[in-house]
Amino acid sequence: MEREELLEIMRQSTYKPLTAQELVEELQIEDIATFLSLLRELEMEGEVILTRKHKYGLPERMGLVSGRIQGHMKGFAFLLPSQPGHPDVYIAQEELNGALHNDRVVVRLHPPKGRGQRPEGEVIRILKRANETIVGTFDRGKKYGFVVPDDSRLATDIFVAAEDAGNARHGDKVVVAITRWPEGRRNPEGRIIEVLGQANKPGVDVLSIVRKYGLPEEFPGEVLAEAASLPETVLQEEREGRADLTRVKTVTIDGADAKDLDDAISIEAIGEEGLRLMVHIADVSHYVKEGSLLDQEAFNRGTSVYLVDRVIPMLPPKLSNGICSLNAGEERLAMTVIMELNREGKVNSYEITPSVIKVDRRMTYDDLRSILEDETPELTEKYRDFLPEFKMMADLAKKLYRRRLKRGAVDCNFPEFKVILDEQGKPAAIEKRSRTIAESIIEEFMLLTNE
Repeated sequence: MEREELLEIMRQSTYKPLTAQELVEELQIEDIATFLSLLRELEMEGEVILTRKHKYGLPERMGLVSGRIQGHMKGFAFLLPSQPGHPDVYIAQEELNGALHNDRVVVRLHPPKGRGQRPEGEVIRILKRANETIVGTFDRGKKYGFVVPDDSRLATDIFVAAEDAGNARHGDKVVVAITRWPEGRRNPEGRIIEVLGQANKPGVDVLSIVRKYGLPEEFPGEVLAEAASLPETVLQEEREGRADLTRVKTVTIDGADAKDLDDAISIEAIGEEGLRLMVHIADVSHYVKEGSLLDQEAFNRGTSVYLVDRVIPMLPPKLSNGICSLNAGEERLAMTVIMELNREGKVNSYEITPSVIKVDRRMTYDDLRSILEDETPELTEKYRDFLPEFKMMADLAKKLYRRRLKRGAVDCNFPEFKVILDEQGKPAAIEKRSRTIAESIIEEFMLLTNE
């Protein structure tokens, strides 16, 4: 039986809470083990409630609501219900009953105080803890200490006995593992498992973010071994069935510090009235097969994470910076969208094809902007063989932008800011980065490709 099917049965007005055995008999379940596992899963998620009489029912039929706690620095919290459309529930500090920010809980609703008043409630069950470890600053005393969480929504300090403090010093940024959850007026207790360094030391703040969100810095050995087995260059047999576009003029356009170059652009005139635009996307799926260790690791990571002083990649560097990066002068496998347009930016035809490409130039946004807007002599001379293509790209991007606005597009042109670090890793400046024609070229071409 599927979960939605079971929940739909429980939503019926005629349903009365039943024990697991009664449900098995009533629904004539054959695979009892799988059904019991489903019940436990739904209970842990708060979708169903197991009563004191060991009967299963829906929380909304019992005056209960399940969801996630959103803490507040002043101590109170709100329940963000799992049930769509249900309003948030206010929970006073004394009625959290040990629940912390982001915990999944079940809340009993209080009788409404009046029409239009926000619902209030009390935590009666904690389904899943969200903070097995917490990052904070250690406040050390003579016989014990406290860890003050970085996240102000965790509105309670963690008590650390002297024997559980290790070599942490006063003012250190630390990671503390919870050994005892809060009860009544009693603070949670913990053991320091990692000292990140003094709070004001360069790089410690970024490392704190890495630990807070559990970002994986290293790849498992078996994942690296699978990556190591992949070729470093395009093999002859991999070219079969792919369009050979290695002789087509191709450039990448990215930030100066970018290393994982996953898209490239080609453009050429077709007679007097037309253009051929090619957008090449690195064919990662050729190397990362579904279900492989690399695929599972990438799925778990979800995305590459860009921090102020480092990148935590979704794939090992051999792929992200190597065979799956469209590096200049190297043949690479790609998926290419070939579009034929008129001079006003209307697409007349397109095709999508696996390809082999070879990037000729690795352009940066700043250099391309200097060429197109400032006509900087040194850069203009350096890239003179590509000037016609750059000008075609800029002209086409402007026309595509105007066409989008006419169709009702919303222009979210917000400035971005980049933190510049000195040699010691301390912030030295904050640069405002506005969108220029160089960024617009990539934005417009990617939007067109997705359309």
